[in-house]
Amino acid sequence: MSDGGDRGRYLILGTIDGLLAVLGIIVGLATVTTDPGIIIKAALGGGIALCLTNGIGSYLAETAVEYGRITSIERAMLEDLRDTHIEKQARRKIIRDSLVHGGMSLAGSVVPVIPFFVTNGWTAIIASVVLCLFTLIGLGLYSGRVSSQSYLMSVVRMVGLGTLIVIVCSLLGLGHI
Repeated sequence: MSDGGDRGRYLILGTIDGLLAVLGIIVGLATVTTDPGIIIKAALGGGIALCLTNGIGSYLAETAVEYGRITSIERAMLEDLRDTHIEKQARRKIIRDSLVHGGMSLAGSVVPVIPFFVTNGWTAIIASVVLCLFTLIGLGLYSGRVSSQSYLMSVVRMVGLGTLIVIVCSLLGLGHI
């Protein structure tokens, strides 16, 4: 896959991770409290943790994959590729993909929190879900463009995933444990 495809993959993956994980936190917390201070702190804490774990996880995974690829090339060429253009490209790709994945995880995680800065209670929770829905529609359209597949099916998949997350987190009844 091209570098642009990798960035698109990590942009979609990171945004979905941040958006839906934090929305899950918010919906789960709503069974216990609607206090915006608590929700903002928990959601942003989750978003920051997700940003770091996704960024570091991508760094480790991409390092393993890229250096595995370099090792295969070295074996075929019977040559050490350390400090070559190939290794420098691999390092740039590792860093770029890690920053995109982690950064988009953070960006996605901020979206569901925005309503809690301007309103509170169930109004903020409903606004958070609606804002995430519109973000998922946009992400579905982007995914359809990147994949050259049906825009409608991409949107349906994104919105369906978001809906599933909201339903599951609501049904868990975390406040009743």
